Amino acid sequence: MTATGFLSVFAPAFALGGPVLLGLAGLLRRRDRATTPTLHPVWDWKLILASMLLYALCFSLIFFIQELFLVLPKAFTPGLRPTLFHNNHYWDGDNPLAKLFQGTGAVATLIVAAICAYWLRRCPPRSTLWRLFAFWMVFHGCFQALPQFVVGAIFPGNDVGMAMEYLQWSAATKTVAALLAMALIVWIAVRLLRPLLALATHAEQIATPGRRNGFVFRAATLPGLLALPLILAMRVPGSLDQVAIVPVAEYVIGVAWMQAAAWFAISTRTGDATPLRSIAIPLLALIALTLVFHLVLRPGIAFY
Repeated sequence: MTATGFLSVFAPAFALGGPVLLGLAGLLRRRDRATTPTLHPVWDWKLILASMLLYALCFSLIFFIQELFLVLPKAFTPGLRPTLFHNNHYWDGDNPLAKLFQGTGAVATLIVAAICAYWLRRCPPRSTLWRLFAFWMVFHGCFQALPQFVVGAIFPGNDVGMAMEYLQWSAATKTVAALLAMALIVWIAVRLLRPLLALATHAEQIATPGRRNGFVFRAATLPGLLALPLILAMRVPGSLDQVAIVPVAEYVIGVAWMQAAAWFAISTRTGDATPLRSIAIPLLALIALTLVFHLVLRPGIAFY
């Protein structure tokens, strides 16, 4: 079997089967039913709705950053005339560097994710709202970029795949990059659980595997699912790959690993963030960004 054939089989099995197996392992190891009294789950709908709005907002911000940094290098490259849209970018002209610059978007989103991760770890905001914002910026910055290395190793026509072709990466190098990206996907998903669980108001809410699973579902999995229609509304009209595939695939890959790993015993401080008072700020921000996407970016902005 060729390296491409191996990845074509292994990557989907990893993305879909890995979280299922990890979740089943956690289910089999649960001890809280017999040793811990049942705690009625707290359905904090203000947190759920704020997380939903910020999931959609941060997805679109990260996607805009990616497309912007796909366009900017081309704008300064002789012979290329790029145009930025709300769900894609396009360029006229020809220059060999265009293929290389198809990888700059993923690099930019990873840099933004690293900055937000540093912010979240070293000087976390006191506000629950800003913590959620930083959390989802890290999530989307990583999970919009890393799968591209896997896809690029299989299909040279995708953004990162074009950059790999320009750099003349061998099949072995592409395979190693794809496997490293998959390992990072799992590692980052697990690492993101700590700041997410820290949003709990009391330690009892996340004291057992079952409670942690419930909290992750209410704070991330359900909000992410509810946010998908909002994201799709910002990206229409367009082809299926421009509108739906990226947000759905990112949700399945990233959120599934977080939910599956929630049974791990993760120590974190709770109750030190100021509670949510209103969802008005993320709601207004999302409305404003939607208007920018459709009124400004949808017709296209020429960078030449």
